[in-house]
Amino acid sequence: MTSAKSIPSTQPKEEFQIEGITESNILRYFETLNAGEFEATATLFAEDGVMHPPFESDIVGPDAIATYLKQEAQNVKALPHQGIADNLENEQIQVQVTGKAQTSWCGVNVLWLFILNQQRQILYTRIKLLASPQELLSMRPEK
Repeated sequence: MTSAKSIPSTQPKEEFQIEGITESNILRYFETLNAGEFEATATLFAEDGVMHPPFESDIVGPDAIATYLKQEAQNVKALPHQGIADNLENEQIQVQVTGKAQTSWCGVNVLWLFILNQQRQILYTRIKLLASPQELLSMRPEK
């Protein structure tokens, strides 16, 4: 068996669920992200898929997204709580998920916004921190 991109088998220890969300690629996004399987997370994006993380410019394409996650998402746990999905034009789906992101030094409320294409690949995701300006300044990474 030869494959350019191998996705790890999905044998979760427990069924991963987000209230209101049934889109398997959204559930898989959080599963793989929390497991540190950043290559697998990146394969959920379309070839021209975009990730817009806090304090950063857009990151385009699965390879760049995987590289970014390896550098910036170590030891970050996404704790999605609930979500809602809406159908958009062109058979796209918008999914909004709220929850928390936890690091070793802080936790913050987060809104994840996803746009999925007809093939259910992630075209766009924006990670928005829901915090006061003072809280955001204290979280800003030092360059």
